[in-house]
Amino acid sequence: MGDTRPAIRDSAEHTGTGRRGAVTAALMLAMGLAALDSTIVSTAVPQIVADLGGFSVFSWLFSGYLLAVTVTLPVYGKLSDTFGRKPVLIVGAVLFLLGSLLCALAWNMASLIAFRIVQGLGGGALQGTVQTLAADLYPLEERPKIQSKLSTVWAVSAVAGPGVGGVIAAYADWRWIFLINLPLGAVALWLLVRHLHEPRRESGSRPRIDWAGALTIFACGGALLTALVQGGVAWDWLSWPSTTLLGTGVALIAALMLIERRAAEPIIPGWVWRRRTIAAVNLALGALGLLMVAPTVFLATYAQSVLGLAPVAAGFVVSIWTLSWPVSAALSQHVYRRIGFRDTALLGMAAAAALLFTFPLLPYPGEAWQPTLLMLLLGAALGLFQLPLIIGVQSTVEWEERGTATASILFCRQTGQTLGAAAFGAVANGVLASRLGGGAGDLDAVTHSLDAGVAAEPVRRAVADAVDAVYLGAACAATVAFAVLLVVAPRRFPVLK
Repeated sequence: MGDTRPAIRDSAEHTGTGRRGAVTAALMLAMGLAALDSTIVSTAVPQIVADLGGFSVFSWLFSGYLLAVTVTLPVYGKLSDTFGRKPVLIVGAVLFLLGSLLCALAWNMASLIAFRIVQGLGGGALQGTVQTLAADLYPLEERPKIQSKLSTVWAVSAVAGPGVGGVIAAYADWRWIFLINLPLGAVALWLLVRHLHEPRRESGSRPRIDWAGALTIFACGGALLTALVQGGVAWDWLSWPSTTLLGTGVALIAALMLIERRAAEPIIPGWVWRRRTIAAVNLALGALGLLMVAPTVFLATYAQSVLGLAPVAAGFVVSIWTLSWPVSAALSQHVYRRIGFRDTALLGMAAAAALLFTFPLLPYPGEAWQPTLLMLLLGAALGLFQLPLIIGVQSTVEWEERGTATASILFCRQTGQTLGAAAFGAVANGVLASRLGGGAGDLDAVTHSLDAGVAAEPVRRAVADAVDAVYLGAACAATVAFAVLLVVAPRRFPVLK
């Protein structure tokens, strides 16, 4: 492998300080759009269904987008290492804007779902490549600032999505949810084209793209993630759709391993898992994605059903961690410069595990400030955990490996969230069934009955027990993340000077 460090310096210097600011603005705008569209549709579903129909499959408006983002992350990571960040970002932005325009023109639910998948294909390029390019443009000592800005944009956009979607659906046509992406995305695209200048790459042998590996990743990820997303929702876990999809996914994993072993330039190279640092961070961020499901998916239900809060107040309880997370992430540099990336992450995850274990100990029904305080502290703990690991991994690889390494850890985090949604949903529904009897239905149905004022006090206690069980599961995931870093990750990351 040739020395690419001069090229990396040239990338930052050639862009220039003023240009770098413009590129950073474009990256933040692109990240915000990708995050916003993961949640913005949720509150507009009634209007969309009333216009297009297709109530039985509307969940694919979210699942289709997230599946496309997840399965394309490793592919775009490898392509950005092969062809550069700029062309991948531009293609992703164009795909995202094209998908947005097509979504606004959708004529039925099937077409809208298909166009949401097109959006997700572009969103995968935005999400992974933005993080990689930020590491290219900023030296190690400045990366916490830019990464904390990106984390803030992501968190605020994702949390604000339902509110923005609800306002648009209430006061305008739901199609404007997608149309607003066009001017904002066009500004980001213009800034990237005008101000992002990567160093000219040396001409050599023509790059060999692992198309077989890319297609297998799409098929494998699509089968497994569809089984996890729809299992227990659209069909039973032991039904033939679930077993067929899971069996197909496992078979494709075996095929993918054979294809990648023989490929000249594999999409998922073996070094991603052979290097202790990257392998440990992959597993740890997978566990992070798993535990994040508890507060992001189930806390709002707890706040409304158990604490009796209005939707706006419940949204505040859920979103409060978006204040402490980026602040803690920005300040984490002062910690990891003293004790190292791994030990800083261990400190953050130990605190997160303690907070998650504390949640089931809250009194019933309790006061709203109690889970709010826990969420504020949890955001601070996870900011101390995630950002040092991302910066640490990006600092251990050369330029031509950084896109693949970044995409790998983001892919694991996304996959962990999908696993967590499926696993914790099953846990919550199982607890409800044991407390209320087999005919109680799932958590969503019970919550709707509470909102309608139909359910009695035992149902509220059952919901509290179900969410407590989910938080215990999240605490176990945090313990696993801690153990993986402690045992697998080296104490000092092999940072390239």
